[in-house]
Amino acid sequence: MKREGNIKISSENMMPIIKKWLYSDKDIFLREIVANGVDAITKYKKLAVLGEADGKEEEYRILISVDRKAKTLTVEDNGIGMTEEEVENYITQIAFSGASDFLAKYEKAGGDGIIGHFGLGFYSAYMVSENVEIFTKSYKDVPAVHWESDGNATYSIEKCDKKDRGTKIVMHILAEEKEFLEESNIKNLVRKYCSFMPYNIYVAYKGDGKDEPMNTTVPLYMKNPKDCTDDDYKKFYQDTFMDYNEPIFWVHLNMDYPFNLKGILYFPKIRNKVELERGKVKLYCNQVFIADNIKEVIPEFLMLLNGVIDCPDIPLNVSRSFLQNDREVKKISKHITKKVADKLINLFKNDRAKFENCWEDTSNFIKFGCIKDEEFYEKIKEVIIYKNTDGKFVTFKELLGNEEEEAKADGKKGEDKKAPKTIYYASDELQQAQYIKMFKDAGLDAILCDTFIDPHFLSFIEYKTPDKIKFMRIDADIDGALKSEDSVEDTVLADIFKNAIGDDKLTVKFEKLKSGVPALIITDEYMRRYTEMGQMYGMTNGELAKTMIVNTSNPIIEKIKQLDNEKQKFVASYVYSLALLSFKKLDADELDKFVNANIQLLDDYIK
Repeated sequence: MKREGNIKISSENMMPIIKKWLYSDKDIFLREIVANGVDAITKYKKLAVLGEADGKEEEYRILISVDRKAKTLTVEDNGIGMTEEEVENYITQIAFSGASDFLAKYEKAGGDGIIGHFGLGFYSAYMVSENVEIFTKSYKDVPAVHWESDGNATYSIEKCDKKDRGTKIVMHILAEEKEFLEESNIKNLVRKYCSFMPYNIYVAYKGDGKDEPMNTTVPLYMKNPKDCTDDDYKKFYQDTFMDYNEPIFWVHLNMDYPFNLKGILYFPKIRNKVELERGKVKLYCNQVFIADNIKEVIPEFLMLLNGVIDCPDIPLNVSRSFLQNDREVKKISKHITKKVADKLINLFKNDRAKFENCWEDTSNFIKFGCIKDEEFYEKIKEVIIYKNTDGKFVTFKELLGNEEEEAKADGKKGEDKKAPKTIYYASDELQQAQYIKMFKDAGLDAILCDTFIDPHFLSFIEYKTPDKIKFMRIDADIDGALKSEDSVEDTVLADIFKNAIGDDKLTVKFEKLKSGVPALIITDEYMRRYTEMGQMYGMTNGELAKTMIVNTSNPIIEKIKQLDNEKQKFVASYVYSLALLSFKKLDADELDKFVNANIQLLDDYIK
């Protein structure tokens, strides 16, 4: 006999809210309905194992079909099914999914694997449906049940003639949501949300033996790493992220205690862009897709990677603010960071050549990770490497040389420690080629720091090791080995440059270098870094004071005092622009002056 009743909710105004605002993305309804089907099959399999249900061999599956004429979308499973009483309990009492009852009854027998986090999942169907029907037959020997509601807090329930065990959800799609009646759209949603669900999912199932499931029921990350080949990892990466560039290397997470965590994190090739390229880390719960890049679970710097993380222990039915403060979630986040650090350390120790070959593609990620996560830095600081101007890679200890050992051998005390060692670096091999040559000719070395994150990273390293090291760009200071002899101040030359440049903040110094080039060097390491870091974060900085070193060995400098006033001003301004080019990018006015000066030179040459 057909009965009618009211859906048991706390307020008559609740259903419209559920229909519109249950999830931020309405297309997630398909994940919820399919996940309920997965839940139902898992429950039935557990009963079969316990001997409380028929354990005959069969394919557990979920069938999805679209009927454009009838304007329906149907999802059917062959899981545990429901009795009339269970439909009343689990469907008409909102937010009572049934997983809690099931787990309570079978927890001693091992009730893991039940999703159970999606309390309001069924009602997500009303975000796209004007009416929803349920046809369900329990594994018990009781009549099948038909339930129906248009989402207005009323429903009808009656017996039906469904023959097969399981549940069929028929959604009558709203006119304004007709996109969900396109089979191609449904397939895309299955790929997005259901790619790794543990039972075969078919769209437009024909039953002719030629049907191919839309998902992979045992994804690579669920397997033991020992059973996975390099080709397996590369194929999984390409299929999952549609990136046909091979990953550099990967970390396979496989942990059962003290929490359950599985996944694979891939190191993709990071292109040199003005900002770090964001990766995509997909979060799953029992093979059900939850979201991309949940920063409360995955450390921010690891989001530069691509990967999948599956963690059933994450409480997905709570707010993100709760996740931020949840101790278990923090442990999971720290473990992921530790495993990535361990991978880098092991690669460095066991295959340094490969580690060095990968450095250009991974250095931005590693540097960003050090800056953002102090524990990550402390773990991997010994394997951070720097490339010198000869193309050789050196570690921090190798940069310092044997100073620490020498100090110990000499029995020096803390108060007798040397000043921090100056390490010179080049930020642009081509632009600073003349300075690199000067250093090499003098038997000096420099490292290359030519990525956008380096100004910030160098400052970070100095902050962490204030008594050991300081960085100076190769054109930011004059090492004693580069000097031919001490130069004396030349007030006439100083006035020529100050008058030509018109910068009251400019300090002019004089050095006689062994090399005749360059004519001028503009120095102010920290002003430059401050400016570059500001640009990295989209800020503009005011002009700060800078120092100009005049190389009195340069033939142009030697002759400039012999020129008339007009030529003095032109030459001084021109060589200053050349020096600026290696110091920073020219602003609009500086570039305009420099271009005009070159045009004038060409004009004079042609004449």
